[in-house]
Amino acid sequence: MRLSMAFVPRRLPKAVAIDDWVRPSPFSATEMWWTLRLRWRRRRLLLRALRKAHQLRPLAIRTAAIRRGDILAAVTLRNEMSRLPHFLAHHRALGVAHFLIVDNASSDGSADYLLKQPDVSLWQTPHSYKQSRFGMDWLTLLQARHAHGHWCLTLDADEVFIYPHWQTRDLQALTTWLDRCGHASFGALMLDMYPKGPLNRQDFTPGTDPLAVLQWFDAGNYSVRIQPRMHNLWVQGGPRARCFFQSEPARAPTLNKTPLVKWNRRYAWVNSTHALLPRRLNHVYDEPGHPRTTGILLHSKFLPEIVAKAAEEKARKQHFANSALYDGYYDALVAGPDLWHPDAQYFDGWQQLEALGLMSRGAWE
Repeated sequence: MRLSMAFVPRRLPKAVAIDDWVRPSPFSATEMWWTLRLRWRRRRLLLRALRKAHQLRPLAIRTAAIRRGDILAAVTLRNEMSRLPHFLAHHRALGVAHFLIVDNASSDGSADYLLKQPDVSLWQTPHSYKQSRFGMDWLTLLQARHAHGHWCLTLDADEVFIYPHWQTRDLQALTTWLDRCGHASFGALMLDMYPKGPLNRQDFTPGTDPLAVLQWFDAGNYSVRIQPRMHNLWVQGGPRARCFFQSEPARAPTLNKTPLVKWNRRYAWVNSTHALLPRRLNHVYDEPGHPRTTGILLHSKFLPEIVAKAAEEKARKQHFANSALYDGYYDALVAGPDLWHPDAQYFDGWQQLEALGLMSRGAWE
């Protein structure tokens, strides 16, 4: 079917309530127009990633060890030595066989530590994290080269991935289930974990489990919408929305992610791991008659080191598109606030999160 040159597509709203969302027919003129436009956008993103290849300096390339069927993880990080031992141990225990890691000029020994890990391939770059679309250009390139045909986690070093039955069923079991269902992607809510008491007065031993300190979370202050253009969820809320963006909730961080994808070299990240192309990969939420299994990214951002890091990141201006708009957020973190409140929930396992509606086993019994 050819679209008339005179056709003007219907303007899509930025977001709609999830209860009002009905997936449009792929044969409607508007959908066909957007599909064509986004196909070209995906090609541009892939070309952009390829052009960033010169920015990555290989330090230890062990990708020859990757075997068919291995589950991979792709990470961009900077100065995460305090989290790396637990991060690697947790995801190895889940079944990650190999890590593709970009070190963005760490100065805390992260790169030296990663060089000693036999299941890590490591690249380093001093280039701008922001100008690489917050690391996604680098990861899109590495995943195209090394993750094609593999299930691959795309994570930040301050995220701990869990899912229903994670303590008794590994990632091979989960991805086998997803393959059987015909799903190529898996969604998760990023759940901000925090301590009880001021952030700068907590005791944390670097290298240990961050959840020994960060034991609390918000259970119910989340807004869930659909962004029609990309067909992706848009979830906001949690302690950052409650404490730092009360007057401008639309600027609160996005919490929905699609961290696990059966990667294809033609795929491209669009907005961190919040959305990717093709759009069908963003269909990770329940639809009528099709319950979806979902997970959680336990987010360890609020360790005591956040107070010093907030001041550094405010100066670097690398983490938000309009960095100056978030100076107040960084200033509030530097003050070492107490994020705990009387309605905070103490973390007690994935079954609790499912009972609260934050994750779901779907039909995976």
